Amino acid sequence: MPTQKRRRPRWWPGRRRDPEATMSVLDHLLELRRRLAWALVAVAVGTIAGFVWYENRIAGVPSLGSLLIEPYCSLPSTARSGLNGTDCRLLATGPFDQFLLRVKVALTAGVVLSAPGWLGQLWMFVTPGLRRPERRGAAAFIGAASALFAGGAVLAFLVVGQALGFLLTIGNSVQATALRGEEYYSLVLSLMVVFGVAFLTPLVVIMLNRVGAVSYRRLARWRRGIIFGAFLFAGVATPGGDPISMAVLGAALSVLLEAAMQVCRLHDRRRARRDPGWEDLDDDTPSPLTDPASPLATEGGTSC
Repeated sequence: MPTQKRRRPRWWPGRRRDPEATMSVLDHLLELRRRLAWALVAVAVGTIAGFVWYENRIAGVPSLGSLLIEPYCSLPSTARSGLNGTDCRLLATGPFDQFLLRVKVALTAGVVLSAPGWLGQLWMFVTPGLRRPERRGAAAFIGAASALFAGGAVLAFLVVGQALGFLLTIGNSVQATALRGEEYYSLVLSLMVVFGVAFLTPLVVIMLNRVGAVSYRRLARWRRGIIFGAFLFAGVATPGGDPISMAVLGAALSVLLEAAMQVCRLHDRRRARRDPGWEDLDDDTPSPLTDPASPLATEGGTSC
């Protein structure tokens, strides 16, 4: 007797989507609650791991706290004021400062470490409502966005030491700076978030080009303004206010935007081959289907 194949549930990500399948609002809410619960569990597990990792080496990897203050410790001893001439610890002025800083760092590490878990839950919640081409496009978008954000955060962490070197040595013959842990962590985290979010801008440009909102020809005309806007955004958004992080962010963003423009150029060429003659028109020139003087507009039956 042939065995009956087990039927996968509707929310299973690999199951073929049934166009007639529907879910009630209550089913959607229950599914969302379940996915959020598993996502919170993943973040909680990652936070516990980050709390333990804060002061302990794991599998030969330095502790999270030592990695966090590495840019600060790379500065010369004359640029930082510690408890003694060679000390590299941050300053705590309250009884709960050390505990609160450890919790904040652990929570941030938990969100990052558990990203595959909560992103997977979000993906499994959204996937059943998408067709196969939409799933592939969404997967490519999430992968590219994650890589760009991570690249920006890593670059920001590498720049922190140079930025602090400028800020703490510009007047160290008169003043000595003793950084509090909260201030230092806020600076590092803010800089990493700003760099990560800024690195997503080229992806937005590519998406606008894919939907036909902007063409490479128009982007090429705006190239100087785009570069100026990248450096202007870097000057306004960087939290430290130092010229090093501003220059690095502006230059990196300009390079990424130029790469995005070249991707748009290739996409416009492929689209021009599929629709010959239309992409060669200027952006302000009406297409043959919308121009009242064109025979296509009168003979093609576009009247309503």
